[in-house]
Amino acid sequence: MTESTDSPPRYSPLHAVHVAAGATFTDFAGWQMPVRYSSDLAEHHAVRSAAGLFDLSHMAEFEVSGAEAGAFLDHALAGRLSAIELGQAKYSLLLAPEGGIIDDLVVYRTGDSDFLVVANASNHDPVAAALADRIDGFDAMLRDTSDETALIAVQGPGSRAILEATAGFEAPGLDELRYYRAIEGTFRGERVLVARTGYTGEDGFELYVHPDLAEAVWTAVAEAGADKGIVPAGLASRDTLRLEAGMPLYGHELSLETFPVQAGLGRVPAMAKAAFVGREALEQGPATDAPVLVGLVADGRRAARADYAIYAEAADDAATEPIGVVTSGALSPTLGHPIAMAYVAPRFAEPDTELSVDIRGTRLTFRTTTLPFYRRKKD
Repeated sequence: MTESTDSPPRYSPLHAVHVAAGATFTDFAGWQMPVRYSSDLAEHHAVRSAAGLFDLSHMAEFEVSGAEAGAFLDHALAGRLSAIELGQAKYSLLLAPEGGIIDDLVVYRTGDSDFLVVANASNHDPVAAALADRIDGFDAMLRDTSDETALIAVQGPGSRAILEATAGFEAPGLDELRYYRAIEGTFRGERVLVARTGYTGEDGFELYVHPDLAEAVWTAVAEAGADKGIVPAGLASRDTLRLEAGMPLYGHELSLETFPVQAGLGRVPAMAKAAFVGREALEQGPATDAPVLVGLVADGRRAARADYAIYAEAADDAATEPIGVVTSGALSPTLGHPIAMAYVAPRFAEPDTELSVDIRGTRLTFRTTTLPFYRRKKD
């Protein structure tokens, strides 16, 4: 969560719907967003077993168009975006010249010379500034469409059946849409970009619509899923879902001080392509003793939380120095035991290494493990 500012809070176009549903709100990047409606556990389990309905309208969207739109994105981002197919999505990174991560984003190719870049809400301003700075010299246009876009996610094993039953919604080819692909759909004749993407570790879809259409889409999807187990879900359950799936969160696992290779994202930058911002720094790499991201698991019920110190020794020896720090942690609702992501010194990163985490003055044993903690069963 971000710190409060003096700026007035921003509200999703679905805010009135959330209020009527009894949501509890939290400040996220200056937006008042629903953190939960009923309980974190109920919403989490609904996504794993049926479906959850999320409002992600605080996310940042940018359209890039023009003859050299692909070449511009190849220069500005760390992936080969010009090579993705029409209707394909790709996870990428926006790097600082020094190699740190400004943001992780998803890029969709929506036309021969058109792309949609989706960034984290908390990084709207630095992403906008970096893209605007890097577009000079390219025959391309950048347009911030964040205020023109509402984003609704339907996540869970029942998500496709619910969308297919949604009155007024049409998306020919939905049944054949592959993961990280997008198609054009309509709702009551109005355009909807339908993407098979998400941040929960489950099958699901994200619907990009005009804000004026958001409430009607949300209501229609909720009605279609009423007998299929769908529930509105807030940011708290989204966080435990993405944690189980081993997905990084900016400000926790990713930052300007983090190189992609440290976060397990070393394959995201396309090092074989022509120069992109940050490439020289990546070629040099971080220091050999720079911490790396690992998963942690433990028995019992006490969870390690963000910023908890990690030690190599299990004993309560105040003289020892930490060898790492927890970035995200929770008692896994799906697995029933504590899980966490953490940065540790490389020599402690081997799977099944026993470490200890200081949990409110008591050091408890955790074991390193590979990510993710949870993988959904494929159809």
